[in-house]
Amino acid sequence: VARLERRGLRRDLGSLLVVMLFLVAVAGILVVLVPLIQGQIVELIARVPSLVHSSQDLLGKLITLLQEQLPAEDIGKVRDLVGTKLAEALTWLAALVQGMITSSFAILNILSLVIVTPIVTFFLLRDWDAIVAQIDSYLPRQSLDTVRGQARIVSDTLVGFIHGQAMVCLILSIYYGIALTAAGLKSGLALGLLIGVLAIIPILGVATGFILAMGFAALQFGSWTEILVVIGIFAFGQLVEANVLTPKLVGDRIHLHPVWVIFALFAGGTLFGFVGILLAVPAAAVLGVLIRFALTRYRASTLYDSREQPPSREPPSRVTPIR
Repeated sequence: VARLERRGLRRDLGSLLVVMLFLVAVAGILVVLVPLIQGQIVELIARVPSLVHSSQDLLGKLITLLQEQLPAEDIGKVRDLVGTKLAEALTWLAALVQGMITSSFAILNILSLVIVTPIVTFFLLRDWDAIVAQIDSYLPRQSLDTVRGQARIVSDTLVGFIHGQAMVCLILSIYYGIALTAAGLKSGLALGLLIGVLAIIPILGVATGFILAMGFAALQFGSWTEILVVIGIFAFGQLVEANVLTPKLVGDRIHLHPVWVIFALFAGGTLFGFVGILLAVPAAAVLGVLIRFALTRYRASTLYDSREQPPSREPPSRVTPIR
């Protein structure tokens, strides 16, 4: 918007143009991808009966193997345990369905969010300079340059995180979609796109995609060779992401060690749930900027080093005595 304004376009028109271009880009992506994903989802739904039949066969073989290997009393214990866990699973499923029914307005909330977000974005872009100027007018004058400098660093860090994470998600979507489809996994393209979207949640996103892919592979493939290929695809993808993509595209911009990223994810998830996991890394990046600034000021203060300056080595000036 600022570049368009420098080229002579009014800020309100520039803001409207940016929002419209973004909506057109999203609509174009949906027009291209939705038919592909829809076909794979329809195929996946059509395969549900065969997947259930395969699961029943696998469970029957497992029960037969247990009956051959375990004594009769242990078989009874296993049967009771399975019955208990199945009852718990059905109870959880019933609670989940009830929760979905009671939260039937969730779709309306999503639709309202989709409608409201572009409007809010337009007004924020249009009035951004006025908002910044208003906030700037409340800053203490003696610390104005310091606050502005740190705010600029925080802004650059967040922008770098968003750009870097978006590139990581895009690359992972393309890689997993192509690799899983080439490996013969049905619905591989849809799974790849889902993994790319979930990758915005570090660690947990790809882990969820891996569990789903392994479940589909175990039910679809009849040998361990294809399953090992799927495992190799995820192992290579994680190797590249952890050592190349995330360090280069995200880590270099937010200046956080992977250990701190993991700690931030655990802390965010424990305190605020899913939203905490989603916002943990950018919040940790901002906190890192403030901590580094505080440490820099501390090391430059007399609290850190209160030693007196060494005395000057210049000879003392000669004083003429008074007569």
